[in-house]
Amino acid sequence: MLLFTSQPLAFFASGSEGAKILLAIFIVLVAAKLFAEIFERLKQPAVVGEILAGVLIGASALNLIQTVTPSGEAATVGIVIDSLAEIGVIFLLFTVGLETRPSDIFKVGKIATLVAFMGAALPFLAGWGIVALWGGYSGIEAIFTGAAMVATSVGITARVLSSMGLISADASRIILAAAVIDDVIGLLVLAVVSSLASGSINYLHIIFTAVLAIGFTIFIIWLGARTVNRMKEKIEALQIQHSLFIFSLILCFGLAAVANLIGIAGIIGAFLAGVALSEASDETDLHHRAHTLTEFTTPFFLVNIGLKLNLAVFASTQILLLATVVTVLAVIAKFIGCGIPVYQSGKRRAIQVGVGMIPRGEVGIVVAQIGLSLSAVSDAMYAVVLFMAVATTLIAPPLIKWAFAGEQPGEEKLSTRELEYDIR
Repeated sequence: MLLFTSQPLAFFASGSEGAKILLAIFIVLVAAKLFAEIFERLKQPAVVGEILAGVLIGASALNLIQTVTPSGEAATVGIVIDSLAEIGVIFLLFTVGLETRPSDIFKVGKIATLVAFMGAALPFLAGWGIVALWGGYSGIEAIFTGAAMVATSVGITARVLSSMGLISADASRIILAAAVIDDVIGLLVLAVVSSLASGSINYLHIIFTAVLAIGFTIFIIWLGARTVNRMKEKIEALQIQHSLFIFSLILCFGLAAVANLIGIAGIIGAFLAGVALSEASDETDLHHRAHTLTEFTTPFFLVNIGLKLNLAVFASTQILLLATVVTVLAVIAKFIGCGIPVYQSGKRRAIQVGVGMIPRGEVGIVVAQIGLSLSAVSDAMYAVVLFMAVATTLIAPPLIKWAFAGEQPGEEKLSTRELEYDIR
């Protein structure tokens, strides 16, 4: 099949690098939307179809991206696709932030903190324990596996809930708030693990990073919306067209860049930018414009997850068996760890939060790549963690759809008076 597929595309191999990049973008978009349509017709989440599209056109199957970019040009195309994927998940979380008011986060802050800490501790212990007991792998590999199982890829859950119109549901608010805290915890765990791999732990650096990350998050949630509300009229009075939309893009990428500089994921900064604009965006077309950008760019994020997976590494039965066990533990540990703190609110709510926190996605992939770059994990363990990250991302959407079936959006829109919370 590869020969049959590559022959029509061979014509493009002699073209310019720009032409190959455009063709790669075309292939990704067509594959993503085609599989999304198929899965929607099958009453399954489109997210799963878009990720499987990446597996299909990647190295595991048709290898289309490599076919149209022979020699060293594949690296350039890979960088472009990775960049578009990053932009895609940034716009996705920005859009989700637009639908999340600061008061929503404050309301679920305590329970979300418990969810985040329990949902980090249990998976870490499970990942570290199973690899340590399995034998044949180093202690640092066991610790890296545990670290890869800590953080949640909120982009996947957000995509599914947004498509169901349930971003404002109570369980969704807990998941989003917990994911932000979860990311900070994951950052600190990764910092410690990376230091261990380097031979020593820089406690001062870790504490400084933690203070920056927590302070940045609280500051934007606490004062962001109030500041933007005061600036709104002045922004809309500017002479440039679509001034509020342009400002929102600047704020989105600006906070994403600051978040990256601090050490947390850029998507957290983008989400916080959306939260800061959530009240100012009322009675504007900002939501519509943001959704349009999201629909164009998010497929790159989803397809790129599938592109990272090479099934050839699982020719070894031992690696495949360990990858399966690690994946099962990753699902169970996250589900139980995140569900227990919410159980007092009802079994259904606990299930919703538990399954919503399952996907590891790009977060697990990044941890695996860092471990490999530090020579802390072997190629075999890298493959195991990569499998777990992609598998949990594929498993979660159908479970989320099932858990939220028949759910109505949480609370009605709060009144303007209620939204004018007093920070004093």
